[in-house]
Amino acid sequence: MAVYGYHRTSTRDQHLDRGIHEIQVFCREHDLELENIFTDQQTGKNFNRPRYMVLVEDVLREGDTLLVTELDRLGRNKRDTMEQIRKLQSRDVRLMVLELPTTLMDLSKMDNTMARLMMETINNMMLELYASISESEIQKKEKRQCEGIVMKKLRGEWEDYGRPPAIKEEEFSEAYQRVTAGEISQAELKRELGLSHTTFYRYRKKKIF
Repeated sequence: MAVYGYHRTSTRDQHLDRGIHEIQVFCREHDLELENIFTDQQTGKNFNRPRYMVLVEDVLREGDTLLVTELDRLGRNKRDTMEQIRKLQSRDVRLMVLELPTTLMDLSKMDNTMARLMMETINNMMLELYASISESEIQKKEKRQCEGIVMKKLRGEWEDYGRPPAIKEEEFSEAYQRVTAGEISQAELKRELGLSHTTFYRYRKKKIF
C-alpha cells in the first residue's frame, strides 16, 4: 500500500511549490511514507492531463492512497470529478483531501458497521458538496471574464485581449497634428487612417498629442 500525491495548477505561471509542500508536510506529520507527487499545469475542467493519466492508469494500485490539498486541484468539473472519485473507490484507492477532514479519517478501522456506513455517506456528501463549490467558482470566474470582455468591446478597448492596436499612439499623435494645423479635417483623417468612429475618438480622447 503506497501513498502518492497529486497537485495541479491551471497555468504554468502559477507555482506548484505550495501544494507540494503541504502534501510533504502532512505526510511527515502523520508518518506516511510518500512515494511520489505527480503534477500537472493544466486546466481542471477535464482529466485529460498527462501526469494524472499516468498516475491513475499506470501507478495506483488497490489499497493505495492518493493525497490532494484541495478537491479543485483534482478537478473543477463536478460530474467528471465525482466520476473519478467513484473510479478510485471502486479500485479501493483511498482519496485524502487535506482541506476536507472527513476524508482524513480511516473509516476501515471503525468496528461499528452502521457508524462506518454513516461516515462513508457523510464523506461522499461532503465530496460532492466541495465538487459543486469548485465548479460554481470556475463558472463565476468565467462569467466575470465574459462580462469584462463585453464591456471592453463596448468601450472599444481591444488591446488587452490580444487584438493588435489599430494604430500606434505615437503615429496617431503625429497624424493628428495635421488636423491641429488645419491641413485636414477629423473626418478626412479618420478615413485616411481607416479607423472606426469609436476608435478614432478614443485615441483623440487620450490627448497624447
